[in-house]
Amino acid sequence: MHEGAETTMGKVYLVGAGPGDPELITVKGLTCIQRADVILYDRLINEELLSYAKPDAELIFCGKLPGCHAMQQETINRALVLHAKKGKTVVRLKGGDPFVFGRGGEEAEALVKHGIEFEIVPGVTSAIAAAAYAGIPVTHREFSSSVAFVTGHRREGSGDEIQWESLAKGIDTIAIYMGIQRLSSICGQLMKYGKSPETPAAVIEWGTTSAQRTVTGTLATIAEIAANEQMRNPSMVIIGEVVRLRANIQWYERLLWSSAAAGATS
Repeated sequence: MHEGAETTMGKVYLVGAGPGDPELITVKGLTCIQRADVILYDRLINEELLSYAKPDAELIFCGKLPGCHAMQQETINRALVLHAKKGKTVVRLKGGDPFVFGRGGEEAEALVKHGIEFEIVPGVTSAIAAAAYAGIPVTHREFSSSVAFVTGHRREGSGDEIQWESLAKGIDTIAIYMGIQRLSSICGQLMKYGKSPETPAAVIEWGTTSAQRTVTGTLATIAEIAANEQMRNPSMVIIGEVVRLRANIQWYERLLWSSAAAGATS
């Protein structure tokens, strides 16, 4: 390249990796991984997906744990812009869907601000996938015609901004992301605003992976049950009458159990 020549601007793809099972990534998402020069990836993606990257692709870990961020969001935004300005094809690989509690909107805003071309590649979000793998349909003609996605993780320094009364009285199925640490408080708020204590509830840990575990109870009991079973994040909490259907149509954990039993006898 001649001195002073301008570098062709690259492009960023904000890609949803899905909830954990690597086979749940979309075809377009996988194609983006295969073509990327740089991949910035999160803690909760299945790292098997990185094996599809080019041998010379730069892989950058951006994982976050509560209170311990490998890379702050502002730093991630700057990295996306920097690599794109170098002419790179950049993939931001995020667990679930980038626009469902994934800060994809903030990253897209940063790219717009700096004039970076980008595309959004949706992914299968954890609320739908984890519930499905636990045998819980989030909608059902007899039990649920409405679903709400709720974050159980407060922004640092913020109060409780969730409209609990609207959720308790107007929504059939409530799917709560990363709510295990506040589960007792969440259930208490829903009951305070009129949700029946007998409403079925489930906690699904590491949904869609071989480590998946599910416990069920009611709005009044699920927090204690989850604590006794030492359920941890990443977990999805599903609250609503649809949880009753798990008893009949759970399939994935039965598959895991039968595979384990077959392995033990072989």
